[in-house]
Amino acid sequence: MNPREITQQRFTDERSLFGQSGLIIRDTIFDQGESPLKECKDVELHGCMFRYKYPLWYGKNIHADHTSWFDMARAGVWYTDQVEVTDSLIAAPKNFRRCDGVTLKNVTFTNAEETLWQCKHVELDHVQARGPYFAMNCSDLEVTDLTLDGNYSFDGVKNAVIRHSTLMTKDAFWNTENVTVLDSFISGEYLGWNAKNLTLENCTIESLQGMCYIENLVMKNCKLLNTTLAFEYSSVDAEITSTVDSVLNPGSGTIRAPKIDRLIIEKDYCDEGKVKILCDEIGQRKEVNDEL
Repeated sequence: MNPREITQQRFTDERSLFGQSGLIIRDTIFDQGESPLKECKDVELHGCMFRYKYPLWYGKNIHADHTSWFDMARAGVWYTDQVEVTDSLIAAPKNFRRCDGVTLKNVTFTNAEETLWQCKHVELDHVQARGPYFAMNCSDLEVTDLTLDGNYSFDGVKNAVIRHSTLMTKDAFWNTENVTVLDSFISGEYLGWNAKNLTLENCTIESLQGMCYIENLVMKNCKLLNTTLAFEYSSVDAEITSTVDSVLNPGSGTIRAPKIDRLIIEKDYCDEGKVKILCDEIGQRKEVNDEL
């Protein structure tokens, strides 16, 4: 059956194209009226505009390019599988929830609050996002060239690889499992707490109390800038190429660095026999009962 083509139309009714399949929609505005494309399948959107809530729910096989979600098009894509969005602007929060098979390329999120939650099999390529709680509880992510400004990102994520990205984000990667970050810049307090199997390679990191309470932290060829009270209670294999401002009570493993300005070991909380510090210069060593 040939697809139905819709060009340069304006829809204002609720569920205006409910349950349809095989649509090619061009230069069309979805204005007032909730859920215009609910339960739709095999839909192409080219140069369209969404101005109101819940445009794509319970869909399958959706492609959108050069399409805009305005600020009231919130909760735009939920429970939709195999969705691809390219070269588009999304100004509405809470987009992409419980979707399986999400591909976003050259997409800008100007309000990414609570965006990309509990999705599976996600690919991000050249995505820019601003807003907190990005990508919570997602699994199986491949991320390249993400620029993110927003705290509490990637909480609870499992099985992710992030490459060539810039992340300005407090409390990133909490409660994660099997996450690898390559060739990236990360700035944010309390990085990676309660994570399991977190690998950072060729990264530059700035963090207050970063990389703490982690099970199996691996760092390769990383710089730590303005990073204090790092590695508390973490099992760590770290190769740091810069000066580390301070290290506090690492749990176990090996830390390699050319210089540590301040090494804080509280014997009541740190078993020195489980930790190997390979460092040419330690500026100051604090023992138990000293102030941090």
